[in-house]
Amino acid sequence: MTTVTTPRQLDRDLALRRPPRSLWSDAWRRFRKNWLALLGLGYIAFLAVVAVAAPIIAPHNPVKSDVARAGVFRQAGWVRDPNPMRTGSWEYPLGTDSVDRDVFSRLVYGTRVSLVVGFVPMVFTVSIGMLIGLVAGYLGGRIDNLLMRFTDVVYAFPDLLLFIIMQVAFQDAWIGRLLNGLVLLFITLSLVSWVTVARLVRGEVLAVKQKEFVEAARAIGANGLQVVLRHIVPNTLGPVIVVAAYIVPGAIISEAILSYLGIGIRPSVRLDAPFPTSWGA
Repeated sequence: MTTVTTPRQLDRDLALRRPPRSLWSDAWRRFRKNWLALLGLGYIAFLAVVAVAAPIIAPHNPVKSDVARAGVFRQAGWVRDPNPMRTGSWEYPLGTDSVDRDVFSRLVYGTRVSLVVGFVPMVFTVSIGMLIGLVAGYLGGRIDNLLMRFTDVVYAFPDLLLFIIMQVAFQDAWIGRLLNGLVLLFITLSLVSWVTVARLVRGEVLAVKQKEFVEAARAIGANGLQVVLRHIVPNTLGPVIVVAAYIVPGAIISEAILSYLGIGIRPSVRLDAPFPTSWGA
């Protein structure tokens, strides 16, 4: 007697024979199905291209000024003014500032600072928060209580106030002069931003370490480090990635506020400076 295989059975058999997807490949497959996520990734890629190709895109040097025209704000290219000194010119698409520096060129070069300030502190913030959250959640007991009380103390301190204190106190020190003040900004923005990540990771670890697959890993002889790296960490990355996506714009806005107040990135007068200005300035 011949057995007829239906298309549904054939699909099920092929699915059983297909090698299982890894966590990363499954995440990438889900990501590709979300067109809003792809649109956001495309926009970030566009900003990265602008930051890298800033010397090609910018029509003028962003720090080059004309003392003879100081105090005269040239209008944007589409604006006409009875004063020929102020009327717009497409040579300066967005006009000039008070010392005749091209605003469009400064906007293009400011993309570099904003991207770096957004992503570098995010890496430090997520790393510190994940480390503290993993240790507190996995070990538990007194270590968990100690780390979480320390997290509560840091969480209670106003973020913006600490940023201002750090920038004012160390802006003129040697660390405040590194990379036009970017290193100090990295440290400042990472000091208190990790607390949300630490709390989130701790809660995820407390839930995941009670799961059956973690108990099975311990039963077959996996040590604590293997259990954490191979089973607990991958299953806590989902919420962490979401939080990291919010840390980036928060850091960019904080840097813009500090630069607007005059205590962010140090203004550069070098014509070859890689990070001459920021969007906040």
